[in-house]
Amino acid sequence: MSITTKRLLVTGSSGLIGSEVCLFFSSQGFMIHGIDNNQRAVFFGPGGDTRWNQKRLAGLIPGFSHHEIDIRNRAGVLALVNEIKPDGIVHAAAQPSHDYAAAIPFDDFDINAVGTLNLLEAARHTCPEAPFIHMSTNKVYGDRPNILPLQELETRWDFAELIYANGISEEFPIDQSKHSLFGASKVAADIMVQEYGRYFKMPTCCLRGGCLTGPNHSGVELHGFLSYLIKCNLEEREYNIFGYKGKQVRDNIHSEDVSRKIHRQTHAFFLSGEKSDWRSYLLLQ
Repeated sequence: MSITTKRLLVTGSSGLIGSEVCLFFSSQGFMIHGIDNNQRAVFFGPGGDTRWNQKRLAGLIPGFSHHEIDIRNRAGVLALVNEIKPDGIVHAAAQPSHDYAAAIPFDDFDINAVGTLNLLEAARHTCPEAPFIHMSTNKVYGDRPNILPLQELETRWDFAELIYANGISEEFPIDQSKHSLFGASKVAADIMVQEYGRYFKMPTCCLRGGCLTGPNHSGVELHGFLSYLIKCNLEEREYNIFGYKGKQVRDNIHSEDVSRKIHRQTHAFFLSGEKSDWRSYLLLQ
């Protein structure tokens, strides 16, 4: 099978990262299947609605297939993956809010942890050789980074130790800390994705993103702060800053750059076909 006929399954396909992945991989010749049931509108109301993005993808991507499936539906996920038999899976669906997770703990865990397990099992039984890329989060580290000494500068806080000048690596511990319920459910998913890679020798990869942004984000106060900040600015609404004297610093990565990174990893695997080559891509941050 040539690379131009490969099928990619993207969960959360109407969201920020999912939609960008769909567009980018389509431009590389992939047939795109998207899973999204607009749960963001359920979580965050009209401001989080992503139907407009779903319609945009249908108009821009030739042969785009949208599947209205909840990833908590184990039988539905298994049947769909078995039907498509994708050559790669990008799992970007999630309940993404720290604060909202405390109000819906069962939904949060069922979506983030159990939904991921449903997809992993479906992939193991149907397409175990297909790269499985999971959009994890830097929130798996919980509040442990707060134990690191900081220095207060004029406009920002920064790490006091030079070893962390370029950020925190994957070797940094993730337990014995407070994560929020959202962080805990994402830890469960992250570890499960790793385990399927090591235990079943499937080509899995966790990407622990932080603040991701782009032009197609349905940003709200509880999630997607940069998009929401721009909305507040354009609509002349008040924007609330919480804590740290307003000196928090966040690196923002563009969704297209994330998609290029994902494509680079999957393309390397497709070209090599060797699991040994894929092993070094585990736990990319």
